This record gives sequence, C-alpha cells and structure tokens, in this order.
Amino acid sequence: MSAEQNVYISGRIKQESHLKKFIRENTSVISIFGVLFVVSIFFSSVTNSFLTVNNFTNLIIQIAPNIIVAVAMTFVITTGGIDLSVGSTLALASALAATLLSAGVNGLLTLAIVLLAGVSIGTINGYIIAYHNIPPLITTLAAMMYIRGIALLVTGGYSVAISGQTWLVQLGRGRLLGVPIAVMVAVIIAGMGLVALKYTSFGNYVTGIGANEEAVRRTGVPTRKVKIWTYILTGSAAALGGLIIAARLGSGSSNIGNTFELDIIAAVVLGGTALFGGAGTIIGTIIGVALIGIIQNGLMLMHVSPFIIQIIEGFVLLLAVFINVKFFSNKK
Repeated sequence: MSAEQNVYISGRIKQESHLKKFIRENTSVISIFGVLFVVSIFFSSVTNSFLTVNNFTNLIIQIAPNIIVAVAMTFVITTGGIDLSVGSTLALASALAATLLSAGVNGLLTLAIVLLAGVSIGTINGYIIAYHNIPPLITTLAAMMYIRGIALLVTGGYSVAISGQTWLVQLGRGRLLGVPIAVMVAVIIAGMGLVALKYTSFGNYVTGIGANEEAVRRTGVPTRKVKIWTYILTGSAAALGGLIIAARLGSGSSNIGNTFELDIIAAVVLGGTALFGGAGTIIGTIIGVALIGIIQNGLMLMHVSPFIIQIIEGFVLLLAVFINVKFFSNKK
C-alpha cells in the first residue's frame, strides 16, 4: 500500500472518529432537531397555511420572548435549580409597563423600572436559594404566587392599554431592515447565552455547580454568587419578555403568562439540558422552544380545541422529563 493511500485512509478514519464524537456529544440536539423536522412535515401536510411567510413570521415573533427566557432558564437548570416564577414575572413586567406608561412615565424610565423589577425578583430568589439553602422549587413556587398577586394588585385584574405613540411598542411591533425587532433581540440574547455557557468561566462554573457544587466550591469559586446570577438572568429575561409581549399586544395584563414557566422548562429539558444539572445546551433549548411553538401553532391551524392543546402540552412536558431523566441526565 502506497504512502498516499495510507494518508488517505488515516484521514478518513479521523473524519469518521470526529463525526462519531460529534454525534455522541450532541445526541440530544440531533434527536430534538429530528423531531422538529418530522413535526414540521406533518403540519405542513395537514394544513395549507403552515408553510406560509405570514405564519412563519407570526410564529417567530410569538416565540421570541420564550427564547429569551429559555436561554436564561438553561443556566438555572444547568446548576441543578429551577425557576417557576418566570411566568408571574412576565405578567408583572407587562402590567407594570402598561401602568407606568398610562401614567405618563417616559419610555426609557419605564424600561429601567421594569428591568430593575426583574433583577430584584431574581436577586431575592437567588439569595434565598443560595444563602439559606431553601429548595429552588419551594422558593420560586412561592415567588410565582406573590409576584402574580402583585401584578393583580397593580392592575386591579384589568388589562391596561398602552399608547401606540411610545417608542417602547417597537419592541413588539417594530422592524429593522425588515426583521422584527423582537426576533433580533432574541437572536442577540441567544448568541450571548451560547458564548457565555460554552466559552466563558461563568459558563464553566454553572456547569460545574450542577455536576458537583462542593468540588467547584473547594477550588475557590464563589458558587453562591454564581447561582444568584443565574436567577438574576431569569428574572431580567422574564421582565424583558413581558415588555415585548405587552408592546406586541398593546396592553399589559396580570393574566398573561399562565403556564408560561412550564413551556419554558419543557423546552429546556427537551433540548437536552440535564434536569438535575451538570449539562446544558443553548442550541438545544432554542430547538425545544421552536418545537413547542410549532406544536401549538400547528394544532391551532388544525382548529384543535384549546383544552386538547393544553392536554397535549402536558404530555409533552411529561415526555420531556422522562426522556431527559432516562437518557440525558445520566451523562453528567
């Protein structure tokens, strides 16, 4: 056998080994993408309006807030935590923004106040969880209840209209170079999340805490502060998502975001982030958000009852947790 043949065979073996390694390390992402493809083909075959520009545009605008919050949630779940308060924070941000704007507060100050509220909620959740060892499930479940109550108190249970004259409505309705601004914001945040989780020390700490928090702490990493920051991310992301939804709808309401947190958690675990921490993937999360959005969109186009859609979403969440625990969480 000639030297050239040896080099060729050696190169092919390396390529195959790299391919096998890539598939092994990204099994969850590849699997969920395959499901996304199959589901898309199904809905495109049973409805005439699924594969249309208008439907696709509406779909990506609707899931933009979900992507923003799901990216942040990926960090929380990767540490082994969970945040059930994001739906209520979304509602509070929506209600607070509409109330402030209707009271004559300028857009920039409204934006700052709403984001500060989200940061404050995340800080409180993170501090209680990190420094007082209260389980994240209990802490954020309580937060989900009292934050929703504050939102109801702010609005009195009614929707509050937002004037179309304020520049803040562009977050939900505006376009830049033909691309919806909400989608651009979601893409930017997803890109930042991808870089932060995969290529920064913070991302390494987040993954390490989920895998073995005590070992990471012994290396000198301030694990409590890292955990607090992950909840600050979910709080601020939910506040931004609430702003975008309020801007798109033209009103703020304390009633939006019901079961929102379940959609987000389902998307994250469907994407391959280990439910008990130690492994996270932003790309998988985005695909998970897209899959849930497409399922909801496709079923609506098929005129399926909203009650049945909720049943299906519940089973999707159960399936996501089952697959995650059985196949992906063991790879920690």
